[in-house]
Amino acid sequence: MRIPAHVAIILDGNGRWAKGKGMPRNYGHTQGAKNVEVICEEAWNIGIKYLTVYAFSTENWNRPEHEVNALMKLLRNYMKNCVKTAHKNHMRVRVIGDKSRLDADIRQSIAELEQETQNNDGLNFQIAINYGSRDEILRAVNQMLKDCRTGALQPGQVDERKFGSYLDTADIPDPDLLIRTSGEERISNFLLWQIAYSELYFCPVPWPDFDKKELMQAIEEYNRRDRRYGGLKAEGKEEE
Repeated sequence: MRIPAHVAIILDGNGRWAKGKGMPRNYGHTQGAKNVEVICEEAWNIGIKYLTVYAFSTENWNRPEHEVNALMKLLRNYMKNCVKTAHKNHMRVRVIGDKSRLDADIRQSIAELEQETQNNDGLNFQIAINYGSRDEILRAVNQMLKDCRTGALQPGQVDERKFGSYLDTADIPDPDLLIRTSGEERISNFLLWQIAYSELYFCPVPWPDFDKKELMQAIEEYNRRDRRYGGLKAEGKEEE
């Protein structure tokens, strides 16, 4: 079985999962955060090298204030605990997204987490926080324009590789497989540039119930796909 090197997951369904159990939405987010640690370990054990999760989008600020505050509290706690988990599992953790809107203490925790885990040689774990792909692309374009004005970049130098170097995922390979949990079948502004050739898999199970079995089912489906790029199969054979 081919194991995808990079899997990206849209963590969906925490609130609905909690509601179905007669619990507040924040309970679902808490259980969802715990499940992230479980799936990180399972992913590394089966051979996945990179795992990127969509934790908090640029649009999530539009949720009710009490829910946003609860999510930020959960994020604070997760960042503190993640250092211990990362060292235990040898994970390298990076946060993608616009960190400028986050509170100073959260930005500090992110910086410390990234610094402390940068030399770990296990799973490369990316957490998308205050992330939106359109925002990412606009930030990249604006930085390129600044570099053009200073002479650090010449317009004729811009190609796909150069543009990719301005994205949050600059030194991270594009996802082979994108999974969205809880039955929704849309991308929701996640890694739009990076998933140009990714396989998409939509799972009906809400994120808190997503386990190794569900992950393996997604990978099995990935293996059943006959991957082609511009009329060519992945192994280089022409499409019949």
